Amino acid sequence: MKPISIVIPLYRCEKSIPELVGRLKKTLSKISNNFEIIMINDFSPLSDWNIVETEAKMDKRIKGINFSRNFGQHYAITAGLEFASGDYIVVMDGDLQDQPEEILNLYNKIEEGYDIVFAKRRNRQDHFFKKLGSKFFYKILSYLTNTEQNSEIANFGIYDRKVIDSIIQMNDSVKYFPTMVRWVGFKKSSIYVAHSERPEGNSSYNFKSLLNLAFNVILSFSNKPLRLTVKLGLIISSVSFLSVLFFLYKFFIGDIEVLGYTSLIISIWLLSGVIITFLGMVGLYIGKIFDQVKGRPNYIINNKLNF
Repeated sequence: MKPISIVIPLYRCEKSIPELVGRLKKTLSKISNNFEIIMINDFSPLSDWNIVETEAKMDKRIKGINFSRNFGQHYAITAGLEFASGDYIVVMDGDLQDQPEEILNLYNKIEEGYDIVFAKRRNRQDHFFKKLGSKFFYKILSYLTNTEQNSEIANFGIYDRKVIDSIIQMNDSVKYFPTMVRWVGFKKSSIYVAHSERPEGNSSYNFKSLLNLAFNVILSFSNKPLRLTVKLGLIISSVSFLSVLFFLYKFFIGDIEVLGYTSLIISIWLLSGVIITFLGMVGLYIGKIFDQVKGRPNYIINNKLNF
């Protein structure tokens, strides 16, 4: 059997970790005894790391990475991927919404010859507005990044070693695992899995953080917004040119003696707004270039366990 690595980012998951570890061990033992469970504490304000330390003392197959501060879920996933040693890597959340028992089904599917098997959430157990926002976000992301995105699919899935190696080579300053997986290609499949309600607490993603994530991902993975602004500029220029011809015609036939104040003000405000919008869009991309060229590390590790 091929060795398997389980990568789990943690943030406010203290109450679910012991149950998660127990269920993972029970499930993975049906596949292979050669496995590791890598838990990455993204500077949780709760006792996540203390519980990981306790579990790691009892079983050396449980490994821990503790960040020096909060870097974000997808940077925690990146750290886990870089330290994972398995031929197959499973990425899942630590709040028990992703069911450990489904790993067996994911494993059986990837053994059919696939490189990636996504877990599609059947009857997603999130509130209505989060599901609606997620669906809208993935449609926009799919359009702007020219990749196929699906709101039923998040991080949960099983990935071949070569897929993970390709993702690790991506030097993007902004990390977003689902888009990175789509971008690298390879042979993909998906299966429906059970999705559970979060047993304790709420998601760390609020509307503001989701909006920031959306902007960062779109700007980092696509230049399509810039191309859309060029198209919009051409459309406005064409309409303006036709308007000029129309008003010149009206002037020469004597229908207009004094140009209207209203049309002048509207033109000024419209074009000023368009120009400012375009400059803002360019400025955002320049900001992303600035972040990239600084070359700062994606994360900083405070300490590690069992590596």
